[in-house]
Amino acid sequence: MTTAASTPASRAFGLLVCLALGAVAVGLSALVRPWAPALSPLLLAILAGMAWRNLAAVPERLSPGIAFAAKPVLRTGIVLLGLQLALGDVLALGWGVIGLVVAAVGITFAATLALGRALRLPWDLIALVASGFSICGAAAVAAADSVVRARREMAATAIGLVVLFGTLMIPLMPLATGAFGLSEEAAGLWIGASTHEVAQVVAAGGLVGSAALSVAVTVKLARVVMLAPVMASLAAAQRRRDARSSALPDDGSAASASRPPLVPWFVLGFVAAMLLRSTGLLPAGVLDAAAAVQQLLLATAMAALGLGVHLRSIVQVGPRPLVLGAASTAVAVAVGGAGAWLLGPGLSLG
Repeated sequence: MTTAASTPASRAFGLLVCLALGAVAVGLSALVRPWAPALSPLLLAILAGMAWRNLAAVPERLSPGIAFAAKPVLRTGIVLLGLQLALGDVLALGWGVIGLVVAAVGITFAATLALGRALRLPWDLIALVASGFSICGAAAVAAADSVVRARREMAATAIGLVVLFGTLMIPLMPLATGAFGLSEEAAGLWIGASTHEVAQVVAAGGLVGSAALSVAVTVKLARVVMLAPVMASLAAAQRRRDARSSALPDDGSAASASRPPLVPWFVLGFVAAMLLRSTGLLPAGVLDAAAAVQQLLLATAMAALGLGVHLRSIVQVGPRPLVLGAASTAVAVAVGGAGAWLLGPGLSLG
């Protein structure tokens, strides 16, 4: 797909197409959720975009709007994601669980980076998989994509891995918690600390029980809070990579201005939205509307990413991403399981 001249009209047309795909994905996901909870709007949207891109021609005049949906719209959706998080809910878990959340995200992220380098995978794919598997699935992949400027086929591959391994965890995690004889609260802690997508956490926790579901979702949202520091760290790493590749000092000059900022603006917006939610000033109706808009914006961005993906490029990556996804999942499960064993017996949301 070549790039057309960008005008307000061309941007609007391409954006509306992506918005329509996103809206259909949101509606279809709600329709099939009782039977297929893993089919999130983000997954359905990127699949719709990929199907169009690989089965039929995408008009060139859509390019400016697709590019707009894949960046500014995406970043706005990440900002609104902060309104789903209240610091009070996270702090109510207790410092032990908060420490587990930090350890689970940090260890899984670092281990995935190391494993990806050992497998000689591309840097952009490694960064996306590490973000998605350690934090919050497709939303974290999208945020990392905005920081490292990954190729679209790498974003699609990372999201596909999140869906594959996260879906496998929906039946396997309840079986594992039962095999170890964990209480519902401890089971929810393990599920929330290990499972990739929020929708997958809801599905797995719901299979165990209501207490497990409550703990799992709260722990998962605590992991989402880690999006801000991890993305800031990833931006700093990307700046160092850019500086090395261009052999230019990181001096703030015009030559280095194209590097990602140390703290991307959407990360600051995410933190500000989270703090605003934590004040308790926003009524429930506003929060519900913001959640719906956030879901639609991210689905729109996923459709845009899908419209730029060549399946041939994904196939050429080979089986090594599957190895990375399996290993990253194993690390997350091991860290979460150790924490559930140690902290589960005394866990309380009070």
